[in-house]
Amino acid sequence: MSGFLYSAFAFIVAISVLVVVHEFGHYWVAKRLGVKVLRFSVGFGRPLWLRRFGKDQTEWSVAAIPLGGYVKMLDEHEGEVRADELPRAFNRQPVWKRVLIVLAGPAFNFLFAVAAYSAINIVGVEGLRPVVGRVADGSLAEHSGFRPGDLFLTIDAQPVQSWDERRLYLYEKALDRAVVHFEVRDRDGLRQQRALDLSSLSPADVGAGMVERLIGLSPQLPELLPVIGFLDAEGPAAKVGLKVGDRIHSVNGQAVRTWSDLVAIVSSRPGEPLRFILQRGSGRQEIVLAPQTVEQDGKRIGRIGAGVRMPAIPDEMRVSVRYAPTTAIAEGIQTTWRMSLLTLKMLGKMLQLEVSTQTISGPLTIAQYAGASARIGIDSFVLFLAVVSVSLGVLNLLPVPVLDGGHLLFYTVEAVIGRSLSERALYWGQQVGIVLLFMLMALAFYNDIVRLLH
Repeated sequence: MSGFLYSAFAFIVAISVLVVVHEFGHYWVAKRLGVKVLRFSVGFGRPLWLRRFGKDQTEWSVAAIPLGGYVKMLDEHEGEVRADELPRAFNRQPVWKRVLIVLAGPAFNFLFAVAAYSAINIVGVEGLRPVVGRVADGSLAEHSGFRPGDLFLTIDAQPVQSWDERRLYLYEKALDRAVVHFEVRDRDGLRQQRALDLSSLSPADVGAGMVERLIGLSPQLPELLPVIGFLDAEGPAAKVGLKVGDRIHSVNGQAVRTWSDLVAIVSSRPGEPLRFILQRGSGRQEIVLAPQTVEQDGKRIGRIGAGVRMPAIPDEMRVSVRYAPTTAIAEGIQTTWRMSLLTLKMLGKMLQLEVSTQTISGPLTIAQYAGASARIGIDSFVLFLAVVSVSLGVLNLLPVPVLDGGHLLFYTVEAVIGRSLSERALYWGQQVGIVLLFMLMALAFYNDIVRLLH
């Protein structure tokens, strides 16, 4: 299966699962509160499969467009309702019942995330030992006293078992521009305290790579040798005959010991012909190669269109983090809560123009992540589903008409003024919501296309 089809399939599976979870929340609570449900649909458009079940003969449908779903309840706003069924119509329910039914969708998204995180915590998550391999010169980490060989024991008194275990917590603290206290065991076996001041980071800095690129802490990993792991078919390296498995010994007479040495030489000589001495099989060869000139952060650098062969990680550098069931559930709740708060904070910073709207991802980017996580393994895919489920839960609670949060806003106003909003007010509210949602989708698609082009 091609990469595109694999990503598309993984995306459809992910959306279908999360839509079923969300809509089942509405369905389950509505049924428990006595509201009649007419249809439960996965997808939109023409039904491909349809069956009726239960006393109410609720239609269960799988439709042709697998990009969402809905629950249709008996409602006078949707059509005529028989007099004997009026007590079971959604619009005839007291405000508290309607609020619970609407809240149930996002709530089930959060519950799904808790269940997913808890299950993975019980099964175990593979990761790297939390040992510092490199501290960048002049970085926040160096100023805080971190040294290669430091083993993380706790972060703000929370135990640390793997390199990525408390990364979400660090994102949260970076947004708060707080000081984070580490307890480490240094390479001499002594317990030390390190205070990491994150006040110099901006909200735009929060995200993947923050720990390594901006804080300056990298995990202990096997040394990356200058061996070609993959090639861009249209890159300079492939065009002059470099092959996967070639090991670079020197460039222009300068010895190359690690992949970093090779990157440093190539990036500093854009467009300049370079003489590569390489090992291929049992013999050595010489190749002349001129790196392609590219712009990066306002600078001209050289690239040859080659990537490193990643070495196997030794067992002594790996850990498997597992929790007892009760602790796993507590960690799952905590992770879901922190992910929700982080999402809300990032949205707030975006409205304050402190975070770029380029961070908003659309279906194309989500599909890429879905395919990549599915290729890694079922545990990675489940974690991906948990992250997206939290995002859907938070997004649906925003006070935007047509979203669940918009309905909650209307019901709150109704509870305050003591009567339902007029049909005109509801209509214009829905129109505003549709426009806002369309603008958000257009921005997400634009960001996706820009990412693909670059």
